[in-house]
Formats: sequence, structure tokens, C-alpha cells
Amino acid sequence: MEDNIPKRSKRLGRGLSALIPEINEEVDKKEIIQIKLSNIHPNKNQPRKEFDEEKLKALSESIKSVGVLQPIVLKPKDKENYMIIAGERRYRASLLAGKKEIPAVIKDIPIKDIMEIALIENLQREDLNAIEEALAYKGLIDNYKVTQEEISEAVGKSRPHIANTIRLLHLQKKVIDMIESGDITPGHGKALLRIEDSEKQLELAIKIVKEGLSVRAVEEIAKKISENKDTKKSDRKPKDIYILDVEERLSNIFGTKVNISRSKKKGKIEITYNNEDELNDIISMMMEED
Repeated sequence: MEDNIPKRSKRLGRGLSALIPEINEEVDKKEIIQIKLSNIHPNKNQPRKEFDEEKLKALSESIKSVGVLQPIVLKPKDKENYMIIAGERRYRASLLAGKKEIPAVIKDIPIKDIMEIALIENLQREDLNAIEEALAYKGLIDNYKVTQEEISEAVGKSRPHIANTIRLLHLQKKVIDMIESGDITPGHGKALLRIEDSEKQLELAIKIVKEGLSVRAVEEIAKKISENKDTKKSDRKPKDIYILDVEERLSNIFGTKVNISRSKKKGKIEITYNNEDELNDIISMMMEED
């Protein structure tokens, strides 16, 4: 049976240095070469789409003064051209600084591994916005069959953070765009996830922008909308504070809505999932051993 189970990549748990061979002192000087910037091309599948212009300018000024201190990593495309594996910020800043060449290390790494490296490099440095981060996590899970736990170890963030960030992708498309543009925060987005109706999500998101609502205020409004919906479904007594607290904690662990209902002698726990990937993540978390 075990032979039929797909093996997940364990390299992620070892972090970025496991994917890009570390440059050590003696070998380093021999491996680093100067490459013309005109022969270098960014990776079109780089997860980060936006680069902070102010930070790029600051880095370019530093490069003008002291040069590029850490070589970028390139993959050969043909005799003269190369694709960036790691170091696109340094590449862009060098162009801004008017440089003609950049120090680089050439590594002939498979394309699949390059995608992994690009995702993890950005995630470790926190250079992605929340939606890019969510897409990066989802890309690692969908394309490389890794678990949220493995991603957590690789990028140094908690598993609930990974799960809740991915959940932002279940928001209404226009709300996702508002997070990506910075009109509302990821915290607002997480509060809006409590509202199942996509149009009501958008209405409240627009209200956040117009009235400058805090995340806490949005949580309270979303809670009321959700409770009103539940009240229409059932005339049962309101849940006690202990059950509500447990539901909230389980929701944070699984990254999805959890409902606990009970009678005098028995009860049930319902865990909502939106697609097969989420179901697999929940099962994986429940099956993991300490």
C-alpha cells in the first residue's frame, strides 16, 4: 500500500539553502563570474509581481557605492543567455544603477526546482503581498504536493498562518483585488471570510474603505451578519461562550469554518471545506502524529 502513496518533497523542510547549494568561501571565489546584464532574463513564473520602487532605488544607490555584495544565481538558457533563479531585486537594482555586469553563480537546476526556489526565497524574505503569498503557498501545495506543515518549517511561519492566508483566496474576487492593492488589509480580509454571501463581503469591504473601519470593528459586523443568518436557519438557544471559543480555536487550526452542535447527551463537530485540496489539508492535519 505504501508504495502507491505519492512521496512529498522533504527539501522544503530544510529551507532555501537545501535548494540552492550554499556558496562556501573557497569554492565561492572560483564559481562567481561577471555576467552582462543584457544576457540575463527574469523568470516569467516568478511569484512576486510587484517590486517596491523606493526599496529598489535605495538598493541601486547602495550598488553604485559598494557594488553587489551577494552574487545572483542563474540558470544557463543557451551559450550566452541566462534565467534568474534567485536575486531578481539585485538584477533590477543593478540596471537602475547603470551597471553593465553583475556577479553571478551559474547552476543548471531543473525548472521544477527553480519554481520552488523562487517561491521560498520570496516567502522567507516576506517580499510578497498577502495575495501573492497565498498563491505561492497554494502553488507549492498544488504543484509539489507538500503539506502546510512542510511549508511552515521552510518559511518559518505557523501552520494556522499558512492556512488562514490561503483562505484569503476564497474571498470575492473584487475583495481579493482590494487586498492586493492595499485598500484593505489581510486582517480585514480574514474577518470578511466569516461572511458566506460574496455580495455582502464586497459591501462591507467598500464600507471599510469609506469609513476607515478597524479589523476589530469588521469582525464584530461580520459576526452579527453570520449570527443573523444562523438565527434564520434555527430557533435553538444561543451557544455558550465555551463552545464559541472552541469553534474559534478549531477554525484557526484548520483554516476553515467549524460548527459544534450538541444536545444533552451527545453532539457533533462539522468542519466546512470548499474544495478537495482543503479536505486533504484537514485530513493531513488530523492524521499527523506528535
